[in-house]
Amino acid sequence: MIFGGENVKRFKKALILITVISLALGNMSTATYADRYSSITSDSIREKEKQIKEAQDLKKQIQNQISDAKALKKELEQYKNEVASYVEKVDQQLSEIQAKIADLNEQISDKEAEIEKTTEELNEAIETEERQYQAMKDRIKFMYEQGDSFYLEIMFNAKSFGDFITKAGYIDKLEAYDRQKLDEYTAAREWTELCKQTLEAEKEALDEAKAAAEAEEETVSLLLAEKEAELANYKYKIHNTEQEISAAEASYAEEVAVIEALEAKILEEKKAIAATMTRVVYDGGQFAWPCPNYVRITEEFGWRTHPITGRQEFHSGLDMGAPGGSPILAAYDGVVVAAQYNWSMGNYIMIDHGDGLYTIYMHASALYVNAGAVVVRGETIAAVGTTGQSTGNHLHFGVRLNGQYVSPWSYLK
Repeated sequence: MIFGGENVKRFKKALILITVISLALGNMSTATYADRYSSITSDSIREKEKQIKEAQDLKKQIQNQISDAKALKKELEQYKNEVASYVEKVDQQLSEIQAKIADLNEQISDKEAEIEKTTEELNEAIETEERQYQAMKDRIKFMYEQGDSFYLEIMFNAKSFGDFITKAGYIDKLEAYDRQKLDEYTAAREWTELCKQTLEAEKEALDEAKAAAEAEEETVSLLLAEKEAELANYKYKIHNTEQEISAAEASYAEEVAVIEALEAKILEEKKAIAATMTRVVYDGGQFAWPCPNYVRITEEFGWRTHPITGRQEFHSGLDMGAPGGSPILAAYDGVVVAAQYNWSMGNYIMIDHGDGLYTIYMHASALYVNAGAVVVRGETIAAVGTTGQSTGNHLHFGVRLNGQYVSPWSYLK
């Protein structure tokens, strides 16, 4: 970014001086430069570029494989989580069923104990009833065998009429007692038997509930085993997918290394060819993107409101926002005519591409080339910074043609 006002004149003078020097370099004798220098190439370079193209195609295929594998892994992870959640619910359900079965077993045990106790009481009631019944039969038999003589004997042995009445009442009471006791024991036996039947019915219901719970437990256990096997299968698939991703990433890294090695060789050969040439000529090729790690275009080429002065001023290039220290690349083959510091431009580089075409790279944090150096398209020449009049890390990339700033988009697209 460039200041306006009183500082514009100083900056224009500096640009004019740079342009004069650049034009002078362009008109030097053929003893210094070659007849043609911009699309530097050779058979070996073309072969390496072909290899790079093949390696880049393979790298793209590997990237697609990695993306597909990662998408598959994500999908498998989702299924695994769903199954794991389901397994957890089924496992909880199984625990609840098992607790229910344990409770039923306890109730059945208690009911069996009650039945056993009631059975003992029933047996005792039956024995008591039988004893009372036998005693009553014995008395009835005795009185039957004695017949009327028994009553006559009581009558004759009575000392008085009142004694007779008393003895006769005693016999009636004894008979009534026998009937009452027999009725009581019969009722007790029937009640005890009814309690036993009730307990047995309750135990039968508990047995049926337990059988149903055990059947449900078996069903849930089978379902749990099935889902655990499914979960294990997803884990296995995820493990295999992770291995595929690792292998693909290793292949990708290998392809990147191959491409970088080929690009380094191409750069070395281009610089060697360029060193033998004596004249810079722009052949109309497309520029490389000078800031490969750019985040966004923060300022376009053309008229804009200056971020510091607030005035309408002409912005002479593209501002590419990027992290500090990011690489700045030479947009095209050429010769560095300036690599220095300016109060407004900060650390900047200017490259002559021939035929009156120059590129300028401003606000760098570091410069990696010096004036007079031969550079080729895509070579790292500096690092992004915020030196000079700058409001943050970015690259100001400008293009000049025949002494005038022009839109960089014409050469980048």
